[in-house]
Amino acid sequence: MSAVLAEPIAETASGSEWHASLALTFRQRARGCRLTSCIHQGPLYVQKPFYPEGTGIAHIYLLHPPGGLVSGDRLTIDLDLQKGTRVLVTTPGAGRIYRARGDRRLQQQSQVFELAANAVLEWLPQEMIVFPGAYGRTDTTVNMSAGSTYLGWEICCLGLPVSDLPFTHGELHQRLIIRMEGMPVLLENLHLNEASFDLIAASVGMNACPVSGVFVAGPFPGHPDEASLQALMSNLRDTLSTLSHAGQANVTLMNGFLIGRYLGHSSEEARRVFIGFWQVVRPFLTGSKMCPPRIWAT
Repeated sequence: MSAVLAEPIAETASGSEWHASLALTFRQRARGCRLTSCIHQGPLYVQKPFYPEGTGIAHIYLLHPPGGLVSGDRLTIDLDLQKGTRVLVTTPGAGRIYRARGDRRLQQQSQVFELAANAVLEWLPQEMIVFPGAYGRTDTTVNMSAGSTYLGWEICCLGLPVSDLPFTHGELHQRLIIRMEGMPVLLENLHLNEASFDLIAASVGMNACPVSGVFVAGPFPGHPDEASLQALMSNLRDTLSTLSHAGQANVTLMNGFLIGRYLGHSSEEARRVFIGFWQVVRPFLTGSKMCPPRIWAT
């Protein structure tokens, strides 16, 4: 079932703003995991689910033809995974938050994920590039039920380092919150503006590194086999030694979730590190080997 609503384009004194939304519902059927409801508004949609791993795991590619956000734009993504469903979501290319207009209207992307019992969501988007002069906000909320599993990453590139255009002005607010049965278990919050730009250059802050990322996976069992868990952490750190060279990266466990972090100068390196994490952690948590989305190869 799918529905398309009219595209809301609002005109302001300084130009247009585009609000787009996408709401997807997945249910477990006799024929596997199915996309049973797709409601989109504006230029944000999916073509169809793909099943490179069989009918039990749906691969979804989010399509946003404009490719980025200008002043006043807002993207909203809602994913509802019913009991026992397994879904992998990615994007065909990097997202962008472009330089804002003079009115400095907020450029916002928010996503809310609802995971029912025994549902598994893998949220693996490409990086978000924040242009100098952008005024952006990104919010990710994961609401989990007992028995559900989440594996996800978010990568952010401040400015355009290759073009020697650092993020020297503008504003960015990033927020990630994970709840288990309504109780917060993880909260990440970053707010950068002109008053806090010293944090970007400071050695106790971002150490002049424009690319940062966080990888989250869990929850792990309440009382996992200690030997297996230590072997997993050792494997992850071995992965770091082979994939992270110029950047800084590490992994830890907190509140039952594995958290990996990257700080460096290359979004490509960040992706390699997180894909390496995913390759190790996915079989441990879900019993399935890594299956890269086909769109990553294009």
